[in-house]
Amino acid sequence: MHFNIVTLFPEFFSGPLDCGLLGRARDARLVSFAFINPRDLTCDKRRTVDARPYGGGPGMILMAEPISAALQSLGFTPHSAAGPGPLFLFKAGGRPFTQTEARRLARERLENEPCLTLVCGRYEGVDARLEELFPVESVSVGDFVLNGGEAAALCLIEAVSRLRPGFMGHAESGAEESFSGSLLEYPQYTRPETFAGLAVPEILLSGDHRGIADWRRRASLRATLEKRPDLLSGAALDQEDREFISSLDRTLSLGANLYCALVHYPVLDREENSTAASLTNLDIHDIARSSCSYGLGAFYVLIPLDDQRELLREILLYWTGGRGALSNPDRAAALALVREGRDIEDAVEDLQRRTGQRPLLIGTSARSPACALPLLGFAEIAGELAKRPVLLLFGTGHGLAPEALALCDALAPSLRPLGGYNHLSVRAAAAVMFDRILNDWR
Repeated sequence: MHFNIVTLFPEFFSGPLDCGLLGRARDARLVSFAFINPRDLTCDKRRTVDARPYGGGPGMILMAEPISAALQSLGFTPHSAAGPGPLFLFKAGGRPFTQTEARRLARERLENEPCLTLVCGRYEGVDARLEELFPVESVSVGDFVLNGGEAAALCLIEAVSRLRPGFMGHAESGAEESFSGSLLEYPQYTRPETFAGLAVPEILLSGDHRGIADWRRRASLRATLEKRPDLLSGAALDQEDREFISSLDRTLSLGANLYCALVHYPVLDREENSTAASLTNLDIHDIARSSCSYGLGAFYVLIPLDDQRELLREILLYWTGGRGALSNPDRAAALALVREGRDIEDAVEDLQRRTGQRPLLIGTSARSPACALPLLGFAEIAGELAKRPVLLLFGTGHGLAPEALALCDALAPSLRPLGGYNHLSVRAAAAVMFDRILNDWR
């Protein structure tokens, strides 16, 4: 594998590329490097490579001409998608470079293109026309700012090189490590068995290979959940993995302390008068399914009209005890969360009986209603779940009427406070609200 490195500071790389496994791989000709300094391709006596930005602003910008000349010397042609191999430019606003991309470069993309060109930016950036002229992929190694792309280039070089055959002593080393399988690596231990009063976990000393494998899998799942839960969505998890994660995840257990109510009275009509709204079958089904998915304690459907409550009972009976339950058990499980009530006070009294505590009542609104209620952020609502039950009130029609909001202790943020449209269905708004409060992607 060959790396072309376009940099103003080739001396930056002397040392890092000559030590450790990279140095050995270089000696064994598994990897090779060429350095192209754009200063060497300038035409003026001062070897100018930067200039002030058009439009004003601090700092200097790398000029397109010397970098273009460097790339052309490597075989890239302006306005052509072809080239000697992948071309990367390091910049803070680039696409995140991940272990998945490293594997793709090491094992797939470079099989027929074993040459990779890295452009190291400097100063305040590179003239944007460079990305229009050449097939550049802009990448970032993290959400932070460096003096230049050289340190980032070292990260990419090492991440990709170490996955090439022959680079590491053990072929399996690249598989059993962080981000392999979208999970962080399990903790590792070595001699002595006890250090500073801390002992190696007994299972690792047992010789029980199956038990060790199970311990490592769970330790890997635990570390990923605690430090990088966003990775779990891409991991291959079986039912046992999911049950283990559920037993650990505080937000999953906190969901049982979150309740919601669909309020049909008092709500606003189109003219902003207080009124009662009729049941909508789809709202009942979808909010129940969202409540079940996020592990809520219960979903209250509150309506004072006798005929509408009778209709609600018929719907629930069909899906939880009738033919609907036989044909769709998943729907039956969701609708089993539904509780009937006439008004908000009914839901509060039922929750007090069930939990022994008065719930914190939080109103919701697509707008910012004129009321004196304190605004609780989604993280603050999640914090309240550790202390007491929380009941979210969702209004039908055109939202909760002032009389309903007067019963609330606080107001949740609008989902799209700066949006112009702001007319989500209540069932969609409920699902988004559950997700933001329980924050599976924290």
